[in-house]
Amino acid sequence: MASESAARQLSRARRGARKALAQGLYQMQVGGHPWQDIYHQYALDEESKGADMEYLRDLLMNIAQQREALETLLARFSDIEPKHLDPLEHGLLWMGLYELQHRLDVPFRVAISEAVDLAKRFGATDGYKYVNGVLDRAALELRPHERDL
Repeated sequence: MASESAARQLSRARRGARKALAQGLYQMQVGGHPWQDIYHQYALDEESKGADMEYLRDLLMNIAQQREALETLLARFSDIEPKHLDPLEHGLLWMGLYELQHRLDVPFRVAISEAVDLAKRFGATDGYKYVNGVLDRAALELRPHERDL
């Protein structure tokens, strides 16, 4: 029972981190802000209270440092050139691809659904459908062992 409660708490904390990450990746693309400044902004923000700040820092830093590799990966699964993507959906795709490729502790279904949920909340009207399709294609290649279960 206690571990179930801890798992729910971790899930909520990571959901908060992903929400801040989506906003931060948007700022990184549109405003050119360095990941460190974005992280500190959210670390001090009252709205980020309860978010897993270590997870936010890990994803923000690694996505920023691996943007080029993530762009190459994204281009493999997307029928739209990454430079033509809406910045919010673009960032959510980086997030989902990074989690699928590097955060094996996150089930592929969670990585996809979290990105899709954020796209529904903050993205263009049907942007979530695109995010879902791209990440689903990526999961087929990046997590075939999970997909077969």
